Amino acid sequence: MFEEGAALKSERGAENIHDFTLGNPYGEPPPALAEEMARLAASPPPGLHKYMSNAGYPEVRAAVAHDLAVMTGLPFTGENVVMTVGAAGAMAVALRALLSPGDEVIVLSPYFVEYLFYIRNAGGVPVTVETDERFQPDLHAVEAALTPRTRAIIVNSPNNPSGAVYPAKTLAALDGILTAAERRFGTTIYAVSDEPYRKIVFRGKQFTPPASMMRNVLVAYSHSKDLNLPGERIGYLAVSPVAADAEELIEACVFCNRILGFVNAPSFFQLAVEKFQGLPADVSVYQENRDLLLGVFSRTGIECVPPSGAFYLFPKSPAADEMAFVSAAKGEGILVVPGSGFGRAGHFRVAICVSTGTVRRSIPAWEQLAARFQGGEGRP
Repeated sequence: MFEEGAALKSERGAENIHDFTLGNPYGEPPPALAEEMARLAASPPPGLHKYMSNAGYPEVRAAVAHDLAVMTGLPFTGENVVMTVGAAGAMAVALRALLSPGDEVIVLSPYFVEYLFYIRNAGGVPVTVETDERFQPDLHAVEAALTPRTRAIIVNSPNNPSGAVYPAKTLAALDGILTAAERRFGTTIYAVSDEPYRKIVFRGKQFTPPASMMRNVLVAYSHSKDLNLPGERIGYLAVSPVAADAEELIEACVFCNRILGFVNAPSFFQLAVEKFQGLPADVSVYQENRDLLLGVFSRTGIECVPPSGAFYLFPKSPAADEMAFVSAAKGEGILVVPGSGFGRAGHFRVAICVSTGTVRRSIPAWEQLAARFQGGEGRP
């Protein structure tokens, strides 16, 4: 997508291409963080660039644990935390620590496509379960998918690509279903909560930490989205202090962080983000872009469930063949991602982490595109 967008911009002019493909957060890191990075670079503490515990700096882990304790009401300590190479690293570590070959992991569709690879890389088997028409978990479908081989379920709220946020009552009900299955099968089932968008929640909506409603939770977090640091790969994995086998699981995660090749999270950025765990994300641009595009879609007949969080829209394709729609969009200079890549055909993803000016300039192109598909059939 990145390469194709660059080629089209070169061919037609950047001002004529409206690129909504990549989830790069809008803007630069917060000024206070930039100042902290400059301070660390100018006066680095002794040994800044040397090895440390594979779990990360104790003071950074303690800061993370304090933030988690405040957010969830659980007694997190630094011993529950492993600093990782972003949320992707955290997911890879968690699944490698949890899974034996053939173990099953439930993935709610639509999903971030790389979940499937993380699971398979750890020897596991992904089991896809569809969400409902508003992208909320279908609890009956989840219950039906559980087997004696189920080891984990991935929970991603706010969700990429749909922007769905799971309410407290849904998480509590999900925990009840997993607990009943554990008793039935004599196993332990963990929820791996992928939370890089938890601070990006829209007006009137609220994020509920899964760890506050569910017992066996591992939290994967990244500062890519809240501090605008996707290229620096800094995040963490935290094991709930009330999870089954928590102490043994933490040790397994520390070990896997090393043997997967990460060794430890980047030392400089561990220290850089220490003071900013509780800093809220600036969602103002995403809120405005969301509202603008939802208005355009409403006027032009493109169906879209309004997202509650993250920075994506996941509309329904006006054409039966979503690839035909994505191709037609490209003809209008609009770049989007087909929904089949996220396990939900018939939709497309729009990344709204762009300038509001980009969104406004794209509106005539969206209107022209929608006109081509009025009545359900697109014109070539």
